[in-house]
Amino acid sequence: MGKEMFDAGMAMRRKVLGDDHVDQSLSNATELDEEFQQFVTEYCWGAAWTRDGLPPRDRSLLNLGMLIALNRIPEFKVHIRGALNNGLARSEIREALFQSAVYCGVPAAMEAFRAAKLVFAEVDKADEAG
Repeated sequence: MGKEMFDAGMAMRRKVLGDDHVDQSLSNATELDEEFQQFVTEYCWGAAWTRDGLPPRDRSLLNLGMLIALNRIPEFKVHIRGALNNGLARSEIREALFQSAVYCGVPAAMEAFRAAKLVFAEVDKADEAG
């Protein structure tokens, strides 16, 4: 894909997830997964997230539903922060979690609600700290 796609992906990744998260992901990379970090940046964030067909806000909403369906709670928590950064209100995230109960099952939605509460509390604490 190349440097141009990597650079576009890195810019989007940082915009959605924040510099701290991206810097931590990159600094935690080892010989095992450093090429995978590049792949994720180019393919996910560059080739998909930068497409014109959907705004990042809508992509975030879709990601939340898909991650709930796949029961990928650690990644779901990352994308809750991204959804907030992309302008989704907590009330909209709540509605997405309700909707997931119908299509993904109540246990999956319960787990997502637990994760969302933790992330919201972390965000609130960071906001209070300033």
